[in-house]
Amino acid sequence: MLEAAYADFPDKKALADEYRSVTYAQYRNDARRIADRIIRDISKGQIKRPVAVLISRTVDPVIAFMGIVYSGNFYVPIDYTLPEERRNLILQELDPLGIIDARHKEDVIEGTYRFEDLLDGDPESAETDFYMEHTIDTDPLYSIFTSGSTGVPKGVLIAHRGVMDLVDVFDRAFGFDADCIFGNQAPFDFDVSVKDIYNSLYHGACVEVLPHKLFVMPKKLVAYLAERKVDTLIWAVSAVRIISDFKAFDTEEGQGIRGFRYVMFSGEVMPPKTINYWMERYPDAMYVNLYGPTEITCNCTYKVIDHMYPNDGILPAGKAFENTRIYLLDNEGNIITKQNEVGEICVEGTGLALGYYNNPEKTAEAFRRLPSEKGYADMLYHTGDLGYWNADMDIVFANRADSQIKHMGHRIELGEIEIALNAMPFITVACCIYDTKRERIVCVYQAAEEMRRQIVGELGKKLPKYMWPNKYIRYDQIPMNSHGKIDRASLRKMIIKD
Repeated sequence: MLEAAYADFPDKKALADEYRSVTYAQYRNDARRIADRIIRDISKGQIKRPVAVLISRTVDPVIAFMGIVYSGNFYVPIDYTLPEERRNLILQELDPLGIIDARHKEDVIEGTYRFEDLLDGDPESAETDFYMEHTIDTDPLYSIFTSGSTGVPKGVLIAHRGVMDLVDVFDRAFGFDADCIFGNQAPFDFDVSVKDIYNSLYHGACVEVLPHKLFVMPKKLVAYLAERKVDTLIWAVSAVRIISDFKAFDTEEGQGIRGFRYVMFSGEVMPPKTINYWMERYPDAMYVNLYGPTEITCNCTYKVIDHMYPNDGILPAGKAFENTRIYLLDNEGNIITKQNEVGEICVEGTGLALGYYNNPEKTAEAFRRLPSEKGYADMLYHTGDLGYWNADMDIVFANRADSQIKHMGHRIELGEIEIALNAMPFITVACCIYDTKRERIVCVYQAAEEMRRQIVGELGKKLPKYMWPNKYIRYDQIPMNSHGKIDRASLRKMIIKD
């Protein structure tokens, strides 16, 4: 893909950040320079092995990723600001061939290779050609580490074929082209960024790496989008919500945006009130709700949102992309076909990960054969998410399988309470944590002021009393993790004391 984009658009801007931009010729040649150095000094002929990259909000990590791929190996993005214990767990699990530091920092980390020091390789090395030509589609492309239930992070390993399938079905579903300017919001250790990198590469488009600091300054964020002429967004729900929460499009800075072509979102349930704000101001954009875990190469279902939903409504996760099959399974492994019957969302298709790197036990738990198929190993990824078919036979995300609680003798889905909370106009975002020891539902919400009485009043109109939270905690700003999702693990530690 990179060689093809280089041939078609050598002088076109391919990647940009707040400091610099690179053309497709620079992108390709720098990646190959790095590959030459990796082959000679790091991998020394080894292939299909991990090379870690310490990431930054610049174009450098992306170029490093491609250099690693040219060398016949796979890349692993790592955020150096992670707690040292977690970072060490990842590196211990990974045992990489080497670590490339692409952070734009003055400090030198012992045992790493600095990005700029690897740019003296030969961009036309015959060895690089050899490894590129002998890569096959089942070879690993990248690994992204996600949280593990045992406290040890799991490295989801994605093959070339998964990404090639992703960009192909995205192309047919949405029609991206070379004129798209993707505004990359997601960190490179979060799989949402994969869609920016590879959809852009597939079409010879441009990726603008947006500075992280802008996502706490909505006015400056929309001004930057206008300045860089960004028209294609594939963002986490929380990032989309920042602009609507602060009504940033209604500011003087927001007036500079002429329009958007695509606004896509994933990662959490999108409150309809958030996307309604966007649709009112930019009705000509294509709005798409995307669903899927890292283990199936980013997304497996989509729903084009072509009308506004009521604030207390639910945006469907939609139908499967081409070349992907979705099942709902009950607790006995039977396939659910009836509407409104909740089951676990399971996925089959080319996009399935190769498993968890160096972790056969966890791989065997999550990637299992469809119970009804006895004759061959037809792998199915069990997402741990619950969903149901609606009247249009769209999948609707219901909740995580582990978020169903037993409270006061009732089985309760915490997600149902969260939908009611997030529909309230005076709440920016809310979630529920269950304190098992004290048998209470804790509502955590972000609002300008204390709103407990108003919340209870609104819940009284929608939910039975046994579903009302027993405790309410207000935040000026709810803690978010590095991927822009509500940091439920941190909240749980703060709220539930032994």
